[in-house]
Amino acid sequence: MTLSFYVHIPYCIKRCGYCDFNTYTPSELQDGATLEIVSNDYIDAVLKELESAPASHVPTIFFGGGTPSLLPAYDLGRVIAAIGGKSLDAEITLEANPDSVTPEKLAQYIEAGFNRISFGAQSFVPHVLATLDRTHNPDNVKKAVDAARLAGFSSISVDLIYGTPGESLEDWKFTIESALALDVDHISAYALIVETGTKLAAQIKRGDIEMPDDDLMADMYLLVDTLCEEAGLSWYELSNWSKPHHECRHNIAYWKNANWWGLGPGAHSHVDGVRWWNVKHPTAYKSKLFSGESPIQEQESLTIDQMRDEKIMLSIRMKEGVSFADLLPHHLEVLAIYRENGYVTLTDDRVQLTPTGRLIADRIVRELVL
Repeated sequence: MTLSFYVHIPYCIKRCGYCDFNTYTPSELQDGATLEIVSNDYIDAVLKELESAPASHVPTIFFGGGTPSLLPAYDLGRVIAAIGGKSLDAEITLEANPDSVTPEKLAQYIEAGFNRISFGAQSFVPHVLATLDRTHNPDNVKKAVDAARLAGFSSISVDLIYGTPGESLEDWKFTIESALALDVDHISAYALIVETGTKLAAQIKRGDIEMPDDDLMADMYLLVDTLCEEAGLSWYELSNWSKPHHECRHNIAYWKNANWWGLGPGAHSHVDGVRWWNVKHPTAYKSKLFSGESPIQEQESLTIDQMRDEKIMLSIRMKEGVSFADLLPHHLEVLAIYRENGYVTLTDDRVQLTPTGRLIADRIVRELVL
């Protein structure tokens, strides 16, 4: 079996105002505790869960969070070694906050087995970062990228967010150009989603700040697409651009609905049409594993119709699009209308989104699978 692994590190020093990820600060877990105290046995729990995974060929391992770069390379390396990824030709990715790495730490991550790093830059404009409640200094992104290259990372990515309240098209252009000037191998650009319950959502509800309109958001997307293509980073998935051979193989495994195992609290897994997810809180997760119980909260077996719908929903996001073989006659009738309006192209055997079609990808998917 081929099986990718996602390893969730649910810790952050500070919660960003827009974030609703399953992540926790030390003060949320234990009064007065340091990160080392609340996470010191976390890797032991992850290794316990890993014992349930089948022996497999492992093409990718992705450490996400939270802020994985807060944990020592030694501890993360224990997981890589247990999976066996270091001895394989695996893509092994570390998500990192630019302020949380040093040249010494980056060298240690390389020694532990990492070969790809993704820095959460989000923006290079100070007032945009302030609205997002991000703590890093934009100048540190360049220092972090340069240090990662020097340490030996073979692929470096930068994550960006567009559509922050108060962000202009010129602000966004400056951010894209600043990221491209770093000569990174990969850029992800995601539209800001305001999640209920976040600090940002409360600010908008009070009227303190306003979201940009849809036309500006569309212009922002088309701008990042144009500038990335001009710089030699080609679009390969709705929100991702890369130099040749630097596509994120781990995320492609998701979009192709391959098999993956999510280790950690709240992590989701999918193996041969069966999907499950773990209990969300780190304390409950560790307690179950250390008492010999499964950390799984729920699981489901996908029907044939569900698997077909998910294949359409995921593959249409990618550059190669959806194969006609995966579509039913009524799907083609819907897509023919979008073709007339310039949102998709229909070749001999595939349906692909045009740049303007990517702007309404969610709408197209809803009409196909609902």
